Amino acid sequence: MTLFLMFVVLFVLLVAGAPVAVALGLSSLFFIANSGMPNLVVLHNMVNGINSFPLIAVPFFILAGHLMNTSGITNKIFAFARAAVGWMHGGLGHVNVGASVIFAGMSGAAVADAGGLGNIEIKAMRDAGYDTDFAVGITAASSTIGPIIPPSLPLVVYGVIADTSIGQLFAAGLIPGLIMALSLMIMVAIYSRIRKYPRDDRFRFSVFFRAFGDAILPLFTPIIIVGGILSGVFTPTEAAIAAVAYSLLLGFVVYRTLNWQRVLKVSMDTIETTASIMLIVAASAIFAWILTANQVALHFSNVMLSITDNQTALILIITLIVLVIGCFMETIAAITILTPVLLPVAITLGIDPVHFGIIMILNLMIGLLTPPVGLVLYVLSKVANVPFERCVVATAPFLVPLVTVLLLLTFVPELSMWLPTVLYR
Repeated sequence: MTLFLMFVVLFVLLVAGAPVAVALGLSSLFFIANSGMPNLVVLHNMVNGINSFPLIAVPFFILAGHLMNTSGITNKIFAFARAAVGWMHGGLGHVNVGASVIFAGMSGAAVADAGGLGNIEIKAMRDAGYDTDFAVGITAASSTIGPIIPPSLPLVVYGVIADTSIGQLFAAGLIPGLIMALSLMIMVAIYSRIRKYPRDDRFRFSVFFRAFGDAILPLFTPIIIVGGILSGVFTPTEAAIAAVAYSLLLGFVVYRTLNWQRVLKVSMDTIETTASIMLIVAASAIFAWILTANQVALHFSNVMLSITDNQTALILIITLIVLVIGCFMETIAAITILTPVLLPVAITLGIDPVHFGIIMILNLMIGLLTPPVGLVLYVLSKVANVPFERCVVATAPFLVPLVTVLLLLTFVPELSMWLPTVLYR
């Protein structure tokens, strides 16, 4: 009964608008206070929840993304993508997707993509005569590639909670991220044919090589990060530190667009973002410990199996659960709450934890594009200066290719598991 009331308290606090970390912490305290446990349990589990070496990667990847945006590197990425694929019908739509793929290898966060590249992309598309709704929709959809292609902040958090190799998770996300990009480019091509969107310009080798020369050093960032991790030179944490060092080198020495005042500002932004993430992880650790101690995962698994023993049906039910929760809850919080409950069920169904991680993160990325939370939509609403409701409508058609890719990855695990198998197993 106390456990049920804990979920009631959590739900009431979330509906009332309490921060996720506060809602998780207070609902957990309610359970502990009514179960006779010592209050020291709270501090012990909070400290253990964030006392993890891989989590050190989180602030460094966030800082690297901020530094890339502040030092103007995103402009060079956009210019290179424009020179590479802008010649296609609906060229700037393809540029939008291509730039997100490149930036994904640097920041690993959808919001960083939407806030950094989004401002450049939407302005360029508007100036070229594209509909604002199309510009906002493709920018929102392409930003979800960031947390799938390595490096990825959500995959780091999932790896810590699921006790799964982060290197394998990063390897598993590479091909799915490229499939997402391909599906969105197909959608752009369809839109472009129907609405008669123009080519940006004809392909010119001189322009391409000039843009490539300007962007070649930033383009080395994903090679350093991903290549270093997959080759075993770096751990994910060390790769995050290397990304920050390389970003500082580009900003201070090569392009000279950074100064200490800007670094101080992005450092404070990083501290604020990291603090909120770590507080969520710490509060979730208490909540997850209570769920584990009360065998909630086992009970949930038994309930699911009592409904049906059909593997396909159970996978679809799990997918639906994650999709719905992703609409209402911030990504990191959803990962920390859902993983201890759903992962045991997935393992029972024969789903590899690495494969399940990719499925879960893509589910939650789709949640970033749906109300009422829809964090990416709120960011783009400010960037594009359009109402939130209009962003929702503009993004809705682009959910079709993303959900299609989600189902494809769910039922064809080889797409995400082939690379980790080759590199690690």
